[in-house]
Amino acid sequence: MTAKATLEPPACGPEETASESANVPATEPSGEVAAPKSTGEEQTPKPQEPAPEAPGPEAPAATKPAPPSEDVPSAPLLLAVEDVGDSSVTVSWEPPERLGKLGLQGYVLELRREGALDWVPVNARPMMVTQQTVRNLALGDKFFVRVSAVSSAGAGPPAVLDQPVHIQETVEAPKIRVPRHLRQTYIRQVGEAINLQIPFQGNPKPQASWTHNGHALDSQRVNVRTGDQDSILFIRSAQRSDSGCYELTVQLEGLEAKAAINILVIEKPGSPRSIRLLDVWGCNAALEWTPPQDTGNTELLGYTVQKADKKTGQWFTVLERYHPTTCTISDLIVGNSYSFRVFSENLCGLSDSAAVTKELAHIQKSDIVAKPKSFVERDFSEAPSFTQPLADHTSTPGYSTQLCCSVRASPKPKIIWMKNKMNIQGDPKYRALSEQGVCTLEIRKPSPFDSGVYTCKAINVLGEASVDCRLEVKASATH
Repeated sequence: MTAKATLEPPACGPEETASESANVPATEPSGEVAAPKSTGEEQTPKPQEPAPEAPGPEAPAATKPAPPSEDVPSAPLLLAVEDVGDSSVTVSWEPPERLGKLGLQGYVLELRREGALDWVPVNARPMMVTQQTVRNLALGDKFFVRVSAVSSAGAGPPAVLDQPVHIQETVEAPKIRVPRHLRQTYIRQVGEAINLQIPFQGNPKPQASWTHNGHALDSQRVNVRTGDQDSILFIRSAQRSDSGCYELTVQLEGLEAKAAINILVIEKPGSPRSIRLLDVWGCNAALEWTPPQDTGNTELLGYTVQKADKKTGQWFTVLERYHPTTCTISDLIVGNSYSFRVFSENLCGLSDSAAVTKELAHIQKSDIVAKPKSFVERDFSEAPSFTQPLADHTSTPGYSTQLCCSVRASPKPKIIWMKNKMNIQGDPKYRALSEQGVCTLEIRKPSPFDSGVYTCKAINVLGEASVDCRLEVKASATH
């Protein structure tokens, strides 16, 4: 059975150890003892005997008459170092062959720094243990260790370690902990910043280095800061050339750990090339195009195909994230002519420009022979006229409201909204919409101040027309 104890004894000489040993109770034959903290200079106890001429493991000569050899115990056996840490050392030994006639009272452990002459006891009183741990040692210390068995007649000859004990820093193998989001390809857009913080472990502090695709980093573009526990790689404005494999290497006394981070810098793709209108039949049109020359440094998610009627000129999407480079557009309206355009798309979005067909797709009626002589072209031009006027409206403060009317005119009229005869175009509080002759004015979160007469005026080259209504915003009742 082993017993462990932690002590912080003062530095004292062998005389003090011997004088106090009689009062120490017996304990189990093993334990743990902590040594006092080391100071800047060697603490030298008052010696019991003159210092020897040269440092050595031999025991000091006693100033008093030596007791008979049979009264004192012999030297402990098998003194050995069990463990050495960065601030402690553990030693153990076996009891001596001869305990002495007066019986064994314990053991005294002593240290002597390398280059010093005097031995310093670790424990002030003898301890009945056969294992002790000396703590609070300074990093880099070298010292000799000896232990003596003590009886009431005095201390016996010591057992001394042949080699000094060296307190060295514990070496911890380096290890890199890659964050979870960097274990797969790290994707950034051109112009964005790249900031990688990679934690690592190792004791003492390891040396960290980075490479890009197996080559040294460009110090003009890439900044690296390495601390005690992490390394940070920073690129202020990423370019496509920054894509690749970045490898972090952490080295420590012949040991090393590596981690690879794959970075992909992307941007919007280019537009498709050489789009062609292959055929038009019935209400269908066939298109073909070639992929873009630049995909933005990543795979395409597909193509977006849009159509526009020649009359309105408004574009409508008919296919999204479409992968083939040929398609057929159906359900086109007879009598209309259409243009088509195609965008490329990747993770950054649609391309900035599109490939547009040069020729129009004319959807003609089948089996109809035109008779120009019997056809009289009708002029559909007319001055604006409101088919649905504005209606007076009452609103509650804080709730958006809308004023609606409908107008008919050809060519398409210009719509002007006024409040109390004042033009409100461009006011962010109002949002005016006009779609297929339906005119809408949205008033965002009105207040009583927004009450008044609102006018919608339609103007084209043939004339103008206007309609009025009154809006009343009732103030909330206060209690």
